[in-house]
Amino acid sequence: MFAEFVGAVNNVLWNQGQVLIYMLLFAGIWFTAKLGILQVWHFKHMFSLLKTSTTADKSGISSFQALCTSLSARVGTGNLAGVAIAISLGGSGAIFWMWVIAFLGMATGFAESLLAQVYKVRNSDSEFRGGPAYYIRQGLNNRWLAVLFSLSLFVGYGFIFGANQANTIVDALNHNYGVPTNYLSIGITVIAGIVVLGGLRGIARFSAVVVPFMGLAYVIVALGITLINFSAVPAMLYDIITSAFGLQEAGAGAFGAAIKNGIQRGLFSNEAGSGSVPQAAASASPQPNHPATQGYVQMLGVFLDTMVLCTSTAVIILLADTGSSVGMEGIRLTQNAMEFHLGGFGSHFVTAAITLFAFTSIVANYVYAESNLHFFKLDNKAGRTVFTLAFLLMILWGSQATLAQIWATADMALGVMTVINVVAILLLTPTIIAVSKDYTKRRQQNLPLDYKTGDCKIQGSSEKGIW
Repeated sequence: MFAEFVGAVNNVLWNQGQVLIYMLLFAGIWFTAKLGILQVWHFKHMFSLLKTSTTADKSGISSFQALCTSLSARVGTGNLAGVAIAISLGGSGAIFWMWVIAFLGMATGFAESLLAQVYKVRNSDSEFRGGPAYYIRQGLNNRWLAVLFSLSLFVGYGFIFGANQANTIVDALNHNYGVPTNYLSIGITVIAGIVVLGGLRGIARFSAVVVPFMGLAYVIVALGITLINFSAVPAMLYDIITSAFGLQEAGAGAFGAAIKNGIQRGLFSNEAGSGSVPQAAASASPQPNHPATQGYVQMLGVFLDTMVLCTSTAVIILLADTGSSVGMEGIRLTQNAMEFHLGGFGSHFVTAAITLFAFTSIVANYVYAESNLHFFKLDNKAGRTVFTLAFLLMILWGSQATLAQIWATADMALGVMTVINVVAILLLTPTIIAVSKDYTKRRQQNLPLDYKTGDCKIQGSSEKGIW
């Protein structure tokens, strides 16, 4: 009965009902309009904030570390396999619609990360924590909805998603190099344990080193492939545009498939609106010390994930002459394309990328779930110990298991999270606009950018002493 319930909910949210696609599209358009298309007019500004993003204090990690931590979760196997699935099911036109949803998602990402900063709290170690559960409770004064969000997050990010990523690593290394799964499972669990036992700061430092390295390496390879095949680029771009609007022989059917798969995979990849990224955003000590700062930084995260990394995968696939991609499995399509361009080295590179992308997702998932321990008053030594052990045991178990129903439950948890978060940020629109306008006004008038409680009217209240 439970399996049927999970299947029915997922069908409404993700599949035939596509409720989440419509909700996230609406949220993206809503915040793009309400915030004055800030993705365009403030595009350069979000990059300029990187200059001061490495500064932190004892209460939080740096903005750059928060960005890298969120990218750790965003940048996973979906960037390699998800894009390939979108192309195989929706054709090259799916990439155009992936760009569209990323553009809209930048505004949504800005909104939810700004709220995470406004309503963040201090835990028992005086470190910043926050996210949707906190801005729902403090901004909307709705505790039961906040509890439901936190429970959904614990199910998905606390236990299942990390195990799923570990399973992907084990499968890739076992398949390519024949390493026994038992050894791989133990190794991944031990390494993950070493990283997460360093706490948020340890994970943030790890992410700040690994994420730029792996992301830059992947982009450099994609750029190299693009330059080698530069003569084919105009035809590739023409194919993307014409396929996106059903102007090719396949017609309307291809048009619908391109929209559906491009939007869906884009949403899955950048996570804008799901409520996951605000956990990392809330932990930052932004410079300048204003909630909007982290909004811009996390908006950049959406751009880097989809516009840069997902596009890199698309270019690698579309410039490869590997025959028809229809019906080919996602990751297999990416592997074949990379082997076409780089020969035998391509297979090793994809395996390495999958391993690094998936592992960073594991440790970032820990951060997301751990940030909600404070919400349940479990942010003490005993609470963290029990949670960490459960998290690591789930990785050890899940890395060798095929647990289709468990993954379906995780999808449901993510879906519930997203519905709750989108409703919450839409209801908190007045606060988002007020804080955003305060920041813009200060910039235009060359005033100090430091935000203080009472500078603008917000819904509910921030925790005393935060601002």
